[in-house]
Amino acid sequence: MYHIQNLKRSSLLRWVFVDLNTKAVYSTGSYHDIQNPRFYSTKSACKTKNTQKLNELLADDGNVGLWSRVACREAQDALLEYLHSTRSLQFMDAENISRNSPRFLGKLLKGVENKESVGQSVARFLRYHPINEFEPFFESMGLEPREFSMLLPRNLMFLSDDNVLLENYHVFCQYGFAPNKIGKIYKEVKEVFRYNDGVLLSRLQDLQNVVLDQSTVIKLVGSCPSILIEDGTHDVVLKVVTELKVAGIVNGWFIEHLSEEDYYDWKHMLELLCLFKRLGFDHEQLGRLFHKHPTILLQNSGSTATSIIGFLLKFGASKNEIRALFLQFPELKIHEFVSNLRRSYYFLSKIEMDVHSISKLLCAQPLLLGSCPLKGVKTALNCLNSGKKRLCTIIKKNPQELKNLALGLKVEPLPSLKEGALEKTKFLLDMGFTENSSEMKRALRRFRGRAGELQERFDCLVNVGFDQKDVAEMLKTSPQVVNQTTEVLEMKIDFLVNYLGYPLSSIATYPSSLSYAIEKVKLRCTMYKWLHEQGTTNSLALSTILACSEKKFIKGMVNRHPKGIEIYENLKRQVYSIV
Repeated sequence: MYHIQNLKRSSLLRWVFVDLNTKAVYSTGSYHDIQNPRFYSTKSACKTKNTQKLNELLADDGNVGLWSRVACREAQDALLEYLHSTRSLQFMDAENISRNSPRFLGKLLKGVENKESVGQSVARFLRYHPINEFEPFFESMGLEPREFSMLLPRNLMFLSDDNVLLENYHVFCQYGFAPNKIGKIYKEVKEVFRYNDGVLLSRLQDLQNVVLDQSTVIKLVGSCPSILIEDGTHDVVLKVVTELKVAGIVNGWFIEHLSEEDYYDWKHMLELLCLFKRLGFDHEQLGRLFHKHPTILLQNSGSTATSIIGFLLKFGASKNEIRALFLQFPELKIHEFVSNLRRSYYFLSKIEMDVHSISKLLCAQPLLLGSCPLKGVKTALNCLNSGKKRLCTIIKKNPQELKNLALGLKVEPLPSLKEGALEKTKFLLDMGFTENSSEMKRALRRFRGRAGELQERFDCLVNVGFDQKDVAEMLKTSPQVVNQTTEVLEMKIDFLVNYLGYPLSSIATYPSSLSYAIEKVKLRCTMYKWLHEQGTTNSLALSTILACSEKKFIKGMVNRHPKGIEIYENLKRQVYSIV
């Protein structure tokens, strides 16, 4: 350990930096032409993360908590001494590898038997068992074992045997790249690390001449390593960056908004820039747009914005209308805007608005439709106490009414139309409702359709065998029953009566059984019938079977039988695939 301490005290003596004609001289005597050299230090580049990480990795083998901070540090020091003194790696490289390869160090520690002298045990192991140095090296570059397993050289074990790789690695470090970020570059553009002396630095300097800022170059290369290869991607990226610089996008924009974790298709981004120009945007307008809404360009590499343009063009929007939309773009992420726009289109389609009116609305009010997260059609109609035709008419006259249908807003019911209200009132009075009673007001709020349609559905219930008085009582309890078509009512009653064997009196007692979706009724009742035949449940009322939640139904009934959940899932797949 004394030798290690001496190494640390004398580490600066091993590095000689001479600022002559922008040249850096290593203790090895090699020269590297570097502009604005930036040499990484032990504090910034070699942050120790092993102790906690090692214990996490060893937890799978039941060794968690057995390794103290001191023991882990001893193992790191032993690996450092081996790499530097025995294998003659530069001290900074050896220190970075030993401090930032916890998985590899964990493998060494698993073979240590004498836990009181960890450093000596690891040193002894390394003395007689040479390691594949590329494993901890790649790990210190930020790669996971599953990522670098296919990247390991087949015929090499020692880093010193691959001088070209190390030289290019040093160029990245000296330029300012964090060592643990270089792995992504190696994984995506491995050929960059085979460049001859001076080529990589020249590429970085060429980028700096275009982008003008070293930090921006680091961020740009980190998010798109292929820019270092002179191919189609390299040219496209430079075109995009140049266009953005002309539009007034400064270096800080790239640093703030580009993410090294995301993938960017620069070809799509260039296509979007060209498309904006064809729509009439000038450089100043593009600069303001991307400064305020960077996701327009960066979300899905501009594909989301392109989809908006294509969507509006499909409905006949003009270039001026589309440009005006983007110039007034709301304070939303672009994917939220697209989601709202699609929701609005589906909403208008569901309320059966004609195609011409929908197209006219989309072209005239795209900003409104993309800013309002609308409620579902059923929810909106219930809240407004309105039918589809009436709602269509209202929206056509005043599209701003859509703002009142946004999610989270309380919607006041629309005033009743006099003629329709009088007919429904007369219908209810004929059934025995008391005028202006709470029951009548509740029924009027819930009824959907004209009075003639309600009468037709009332007659359907009478024709299947219900007494008129019973139907009237059913509607007082559950007025929404007659909002369904006669075909649906007949199908539900036939299933409950003829297949499951429930008498009409059971339905009259619980009329809400006709309000549930037919899939739910079939699934619940068929499952209950099977459980009853197996003797695991008693006779139950329809309300008990249908009113409870699925979780409660499974827990209280299905799970009573050993095969209950299996039968239930099979029935569920069968019912929802057929119906």
